[in-house]
Amino acid sequence: MANYQNVIDAPNTNTIFTVWKFNDNPLLKEQFKKICSLITNINHSISIRFPESKSSVILGIGHDAWLKLNLPKPLPKELENFKEIKGDKHTAVSTPGDLHFHIRSTEKSLCIDIASNIADVLKNVANCIEEVHGFRYWDGRSILGFVDGTENPEGDEERSHFALIGDEDKDYANGSYLFVQKYIHNMDAWRNLPIHEQEKVIGRSKTDDIEMDDDEKPSNSHSALANVGDDKKIVRDNMPFGNPSTNEMGTYFISYASTFATVNEMLERMFIGEPKGNYDRILDFSTAKTGSLFFVPNLDLLDSFTE
Repeated sequence: MANYQNVIDAPNTNTIFTVWKFNDNPLLKEQFKKICSLITNINHSISIRFPESKSSVILGIGHDAWLKLNLPKPLPKELENFKEIKGDKHTAVSTPGDLHFHIRSTEKSLCIDIASNIADVLKNVANCIEEVHGFRYWDGRSILGFVDGTENPEGDEERSHFALIGDEDKDYANGSYLFVQKYIHNMDAWRNLPIHEQEKVIGRSKTDDIEMDDDEKPSNSHSALANVGDDKKIVRDNMPFGNPSTNEMGTYFISYASTFATVNEMLERMFIGEPKGNYDRILDFSTAKTGSLFFVPNLDLLDSFTE
């Protein structure tokens, strides 16, 4: 049986992402033990009750929470508070977060029930500072209309290689670095951009999701800057979200990686540019409102937190 939380699965039809910040309640450690046990129990139960729903919930723990809870030391090698990345025009902001929950299922009802179960345990010891309900948009597209995650690793073996820590940090093997950003898109400006110009922003065709040739693809396109090499990949589980009536539409960027350095390099290329100043043009239409790093412990470690 795999000794890792379900970080390698593909994005599902429905998701709920929540970020929680601890308060000073003296029952915090006791409730944290309960939440770790709850996550294990929920995953086990839904795999038996609803095997076709591909449901799971993944728990990520932030740097400050790790210290506050007196979890094992030394910490995972790259677990820290995310440091903002400030370019000449756009900034990858850093925002707080102690616990992150990634809930996914084909059934929205299951997502709601799981989120409610988590809230019941945490409501007196933490505040939910972010809750995003994501949905699958057509054939896996972002709300901007382009297929999202085309560069994702394929197959369990390759996804495990890029998402899970190996012998480089043996104490935390089969764990994963979880990084999230909530982006809000300027949909009016995007829709006013002709499709051939949108394609230059992304670096791919909109209808067929075909990557532009290198001599055609702009150097500031998203696919040119967000791709840091075939040997440096991450597992993305991005989901669109939004409210059409207010035109507040966005993308919840979520990545699992064996090393956060890969994600950080990607963000530096996007926000600072390669070379400097040649930033990712998608940022002219997409604003990062959050940015937080978490660590996803393996199942044995998660179980030890309940003792």
